[in-house]
Amino acid sequence: MTDPVGEDSRVNAQHVGTLGLAQGTALYIASVLGTGILVLPGLAASVAGPASIISVLAVFVLSIPLAGTFAVLAARYPDSGGVASYVRRTMGNTFARMTGYWFYFGVAAGMPVVAVLGAEYVVAIIGADRTALLIVAAVIYLPPFVLNLFGVRLAGWVQLGLTALLIVVVIGVVAYGMPAVRPGNFQPFFPHGITGIGQAISLFVWAFAGWEVGTHIAAEFKNPRKVIPLATGIALVVVGVAYLALQWITVGVLGEKAGEGTVPLLALVDATAPKAGAVIIASIAAIVSLGVLNAYLAAVGKLGAALGRDGDLPQCLSPGSEANEVPRRSLLIVLAISVFFFGVLVAQDFNLLVLIPIHLSSMISIYALGMVAAVRIFDRWSFSWWLAVIATVMTAGLLALAWANLYVPLGIALVAVMVGLVKHRTLRVHGDMAG
Repeated sequence: MTDPVGEDSRVNAQHVGTLGLAQGTALYIASVLGTGILVLPGLAASVAGPASIISVLAVFVLSIPLAGTFAVLAARYPDSGGVASYVRRTMGNTFARMTGYWFYFGVAAGMPVVAVLGAEYVVAIIGADRTALLIVAAVIYLPPFVLNLFGVRLAGWVQLGLTALLIVVVIGVVAYGMPAVRPGNFQPFFPHGITGIGQAISLFVWAFAGWEVGTHIAAEFKNPRKVIPLATGIALVVVGVAYLALQWITVGVLGEKAGEGTVPLLALVDATAPKAGAVIIASIAAIVSLGVLNAYLAAVGKLGAALGRDGDLPQCLSPGSEANEVPRRSLLIVLAISVFFFGVLVAQDFNLLVLIPIHLSSMISIYALGMVAAVRIFDRWSFSWWLAVIATVMTAGLLALAWANLYVPLGIALVAVMVGLVKHRTLRVHGDMAG
């Protein structure tokens, strides 16, 4: 299959990105490892028992084709439009607009969720009333937002420090927990059978999601074709090992008590390092939340500028779409979107299940079109093509699992179609007037 781009954009002699391997890897780890470590090991253990370890392995293996496909796309075609740009090349402007809107307005619903998840831990640790959740969540959200107003380069350096701290803390939790592991907690290994493993797998989809984030900042890398695949590979291994270790420790230490309460990781640390428990958990919650928001804000900001550049959002948002430019106008719109979703959470008494399905269903929809675009872009029968084919089948399965929540992506898609119709009519009217 011939590359539809025509002139090969995979090697750009004029590339001016500034992110190196360390910064890029840190951003990838943050966008994928994320807030899942705060709740998922406990939740997975509660539905699958010790067999939840198998679920982590399964999702890790299944993530390889998806992560690999996004890495190849980002390395070959670095553009702030990310997945929407790949879809535009192969499926046209309407589907590209859908993809961009799904991320900008749908996946963005997950950012307040991240802030509130971190706030839940902080509020629980300091013993404050839940009425303080909004204030704490806002305090967590604002620093990454302000940081991104100064550009991805600065955000990348800060992310490097945050990710390094996170890895150190995770290693500390595992090291403290090892002496407290009880072999009896691994029996019976399949208390809920195959069904439990399936439920745990569906939970860990959240844990291993986020590979699409890197596509939007690909142009910010010094050498995208070389650095992005390497950063993706390192991040995949780090995330996989971290979740496997935490799952083993959670099951081995807590046993049947895993998953109890709103802050299960706190129970784990209290059982292994009670004197330092609150400090450790507060550190993890803060580092994780700040890191995830930092990575996602960088991606969503660049995407909004690219959508403005390509005519899918107002052109006034286009500044910031190129490498080393800061998408400040786009970020202000992202702030407004986040305020809206924070309002939704407040109205629903901080029930995160109101927004999580919107985030996940929009993300899966992006994956679906992105993988189809990759199959059409890559040379047929090549290794990259096979990765994309496998990932396409996987995302089809994820769509089937998420069918009940696809009403939001479908609504956003309808808006994208209507925007296209209005643009077409406007151009036609202007053309008639010119004639």
